[in-house]
Amino acid sequence: MRSPRSPMMAAALAPMLMLVACGGDSTPAPTPTPTPTAPVMSPQPPAPAGANFDVLSCLSQTAVPGRTVADLVVPDSIQVDFNQPSGFPNGRRLADPVIDVTLAALFLDLTKEPVTRFVALPLNPPANDVPFRTVFPYLAPAQGNPPLGPVMTSGFNFRTDPPSAYVRVDRMGMPAVATAIISSATKTRFNDADPRDDVNLTFLDDISYTLKGLTDALSDDLAGGGFRMCATRKTG
Repeated sequence: MRSPRSPMMAAALAPMLMLVACGGDSTPAPTPTPTPTAPVMSPQPPAPAGANFDVLSCLSQTAVPGRTVADLVVPDSIQVDFNQPSGFPNGRRLADPVIDVTLAALFLDLTKEPVTRFVALPLNPPANDVPFRTVFPYLAPAQGNPPLGPVMTSGFNFRTDPPSAYVRVDRMGMPAVATAIISSATKTRFNDADPRDDVNLTFLDDISYTLKGLTDALSDDLAGGGFRMCATRKTG
């Protein structure tokens, strides 16, 4: 999802551009050597005493034929294999319970639990409250009588304005990745990045860190609910 660039942003950048253009010394300044900095991690949620799990086995387990969980979340994009049955995670249909399936793949041992384990819980509604349409755009019609009034627009024209006129504000290629397993301190940087950054494992440490924090915090609830986890308890 992208939004138009703010005029305020351009105004804020203008003084810096003028300083570069109007520098008194024509000798190019030496390029400073960047200093590596450790990624800023968000605080972990509170976990029960003794909860210390290794989540590598969760990321490396097979989710669908030929693909591990890590393959599904990195890169953060929907992939379609026309040789496999359609439906999430091979594409996405409107009625697919994508969040439940993704979270099951991240937390449960898929050799012992079906990837639809969370789908079967009686917490979810059995179907959309209004049937989907059978023709494009397929979404159910809006309910109620939304108030009509002036439409606030930015003036951005998706048909004619160039890509440089807008910026990405959210990435939702693979549901629950940006929402659940990218830490809050990294979300902006993640949303500004591209799938090529995912492939280069730019965010792997953050994903592992956040997944471990959630696993540790939820371990007693998952065990108490009879769910068999994919994470293994660390010893020592």
